[in-house]
Amino acid sequence: MEELAKTEGCLICGKPLVYKQAKYAALCCGCGQLFMTDAECEDGHFICDVCHSEESLPVIYQYCVFTDSHDPFEIARGIMRHPAIHMHGPENHVLIGSALLAAWKNSSGNIDLPEALSVMKERGSQLPGGICGFWGNCGAAVSAGIFLSIVTEGTPLNAASRKLSNLLTSECLRQTSKYSGARCCKRDGFLAIQTAVVFVAESLNVKMELPESLTCEFFPRNNECLKKDCPFYRL
Repeated sequence: MEELAKTEGCLICGKPLVYKQAKYAALCCGCGQLFMTDAECEDGHFICDVCHSEESLPVIYQYCVFTDSHDPFEIARGIMRHPAIHMHGPENHVLIGSALLAAWKNSSGNIDLPEALSVMKERGSQLPGGICGFWGNCGAAVSAGIFLSIVTEGTPLNAASRKLSNLLTSECLRQTSKYSGARCCKRDGFLAIQTAVVFVAESLNVKMELPESLTCEFFPRNNECLKKDCPFYRL
């Protein structure tokens, strides 16, 4: 697929996306395949989730494999600076859990990181874009829950792991719901990471790091930014 032109809004023309309640058939402007979707831009462009994430997922994997940071916030922010990472989109459902996995590995060393990242990619990629609005379940929060399920070797029959991963997801969602703005994959992702670091330290005694000041540098790219009402906003 040819390189997409924009990193926010429509990836073809940059215009705002238009969401609808009922799904309808649309051709992806990237791969040309027919999909059922609930969103396209004002000019009718539609990009499927696979094409949306195609260039970003290898960036996420490579960054996480080679970083030695114990700080998942800095790992995530470093990945987000790459031009292949869009302001919003389903790739963030892989990014957040991957940053946590890398920081966990560097803080505890008890996982096979390449294998864990591959599992994170497979599971996170199943979460469609827009589920924070359509499903009432933010993908960043679920990504944090997937991270915890991976490091605790969770299955539907592993009661302890299942409890912890669901508790973490629910706490991430609780933090997300404190803010009334439209979706922001950066804000919700940072909230999930912040929540996960505290949760893991208290529940599993693994001490990942966070910076003294958690700030977002991406707000100029977000037309719906809450600005002073966002906990990560700094001029």
